[in-house]
Amino acid sequence: MPRSCSVADYGSRSFNWYLASTFASAVGRNAYNFACAWILVVSGYGVSAVAVFFASLSMAELIASPLAGWMSDHYDRRSLCLIADFVRFLAALALGAIMFAPDLRWAIWLSAIPFAAFDRIALTASQSMIPSVGAGFPLSTANCMASFLTQSGSLVAAALTGVLLYVCTPTVTLAAIAAAFAISVCCMCLVRREPLSLRDARNTNESELLIDRHLLRLGAIYALLYLGGMLVSVIGPSFVFEELKGSAIDFGQLESAWSAGSILGAILLIPLVRIIEVPILQLIILGLTAVSFAALKMVDLPWALLAFAVLGVLYNLGRVVVEVTLQSSVPRSTLGRAKGALHCTGMLLGLVLFGIGAVFSGGMNPSTIFLVFAGILAVSIIALIVFRVDWRNRG
Repeated sequence: MPRSCSVADYGSRSFNWYLASTFASAVGRNAYNFACAWILVVSGYGVSAVAVFFASLSMAELIASPLAGWMSDHYDRRSLCLIADFVRFLAALALGAIMFAPDLRWAIWLSAIPFAAFDRIALTASQSMIPSVGAGFPLSTANCMASFLTQSGSLVAAALTGVLLYVCTPTVTLAAIAAAFAISVCCMCLVRREPLSLRDARNTNESELLIDRHLLRLGAIYALLYLGGMLVSVIGPSFVFEELKGSAIDFGQLESAWSAGSILGAILLIPLVRIIEVPILQLIILGLTAVSFAALKMVDLPWALLAFAVLGVLYNLGRVVVEVTLQSSVPRSTLGRAKGALHCTGMLLGLVLFGIGAVFSGGMNPSTIFLVFAGILAVSIIALIVFRVDWRNRG
């Protein structure tokens, strides 16, 4: 009995360290994106520079997603997380060291490439670790705890980074971001190593991932959600700085509202799936997201915070619904590759829409871009309904 208690306590401590690493990594990841976007805006480079930054992040993630999924299914996931955190630590430190360069755009754009690639590896490997480090918790509970701390890390990052950018230099801010990844590395070192068993490894090698219309539909929904989150990140700084005449503190409050809404979105999943079918819930989320983006055309700063909080709720709720749907329909032996394929498909479709918008959005106000995206969501919802009915009829 003492030996059993000792094993259980060890597993619980290991899971606690995993959650601590997840929280610290989320703080660093979101603080890096937030800081780079704001630095580009206040340096006078405008929306186009921020768009290129997030496009660089997205392209690096797009290329790395399939590889990250394959590596997560074939190599030790804990080691992948450690390597990815260390590379992101170095990327943040290096960017802070060259912050006095005459043209910051290229420094930020180039640093985004390795950061985003290893960020995708870290996310895929970390999420795939949950079944082995869950300390006996049901998968739903373990995933909920990890999601809650991830969004809490986003909230802390938004609040702290806004203050740091207001009272400190960008170099000091980026050093603090690097420290978050260093803490994540230390915590992950205390997580127990759980390599794949021989049976799991054999199943991984034998199983093939089938990309069917169900996965493509999930990819389309994921793409729309992803594009909405990207618009908040890309257009958000200019929306606050140009239209609302706000400061870094105001933008930090806006990001905090988004993150707080994301935390609530993870909590709402459990009661909603009991009363609404998942396919219908996905369409409702997209519809409410369209309404929220359209409302930003007509609101001022206090109400804008509420609108972004609602968008945060819908964004994270939609992402978690997609994740649950994926996990319930894909074998565990191919889950890493399925995550990579889904993210790759979603990002590719999202980048196509984002590229089209970048070509035709010259001279538009940020709120007008939000309104146009609301229209794209409305058309996409109709298309998803039509194709779903068509697939059913063919079946």
